[in-house]
Amino acid sequence: MDHRIRRRVLTAAVVLAASAAMPFSAVAQTAKKPKVALVMKSLANEFFLTMETGAKDYQKHNADKFDLITNGIKNETDTAAQIQLVEQMIVSKVDAIVLAPADSKALVPVVKKAVDAGIIVVNIDNRLDPDVLKSKDLNVPFVGPDNRKGAEKVGDYLAKKLKAGDEVGIVEGVSTTTNAQQRTAGFKDAMQKVGAKIDSVQSGEWEIDKGNAVASAMLNEYPNLKALLCGNDNMAIGAVSAVRAAGKQGKVYVVGYDDIDAIKPMLKDGRVLATANQYAAKQAVFGIDTALKGLAEHKKQADLSSVVETPVDLVTK
Repeated sequence: MDHRIRRRVLTAAVVLAASAAMPFSAVAQTAKKPKVALVMKSLANEFFLTMETGAKDYQKHNADKFDLITNGIKNETDTAAQIQLVEQMIVSKVDAIVLAPADSKALVPVVKKAVDAGIIVVNIDNRLDPDVLKSKDLNVPFVGPDNRKGAEKVGDYLAKKLKAGDEVGIVEGVSTTTNAQQRTAGFKDAMQKVGAKIDSVQSGEWEIDKGNAVASAMLNEYPNLKALLCGNDNMAIGAVSAVRAAGKQGKVYVVGYDDIDAIKPMLKDGRVLATANQYAAKQAVFGIDTALKGLAEHKKQADLSSVVETPVDLVTK
């Protein structure tokens, strides 16, 4: 009997000693849910609103696993405001940042600051410049589609309506972003195959109004244009208005990229020939999952996988 009591006392003492050896902060940390920040581009763009909704829905169904903060900038070119948002997330001591950068180079220094602060950073939508990342000795996983491949699919579909020598114009996104450059490259690949002549490549900055202005100027300068290839659906919506204003409906094809809800009626009635669906909501979820996996496995930023390719599909009438 005495022997059993003594064994219990010794066991209790060992448990107490182990508990005392573990700092309170470590105990608190084991119970703490990771906090993930989703930092997007312009929330005036339906694509990013869809991304935000998808991320929030995912968190709602996994509320026991992580907390989510979502934010974005007012317009696509306000890089300084997005840098400030990332700074705020660093100060807020989030565990991970999932970032859709407004600029592929300008965001790298603040990303380094976040990584140096022990925050896991995952890049979605628009890829950070690999050379600039390398110069800062940074590994940031890119979770997103092959934009060049997606744009080439759209361009190939348009090419069926064109012949060698036909003139086209490309309305590009923000020219300093990798995804804009890649989509333009994909459009060029498709046009080269059919022998179309690219009269002009100009930036519509991802915006409806700027896309409209650029498309109008191209239609005015190049009266023989047969098509406008737009780097996203916002600019395609602007281009559709420009084509109508120029009295060229049915004579100039318009294609886009993103498959936002606002473009669907235009696909249906032929004002837009084709677009690409890169699954905005899923992209955010894939990015969050990559971050959560890194946190769960206690991985360092340098050990995270470099690319997680997500799907992109052609969408037509």
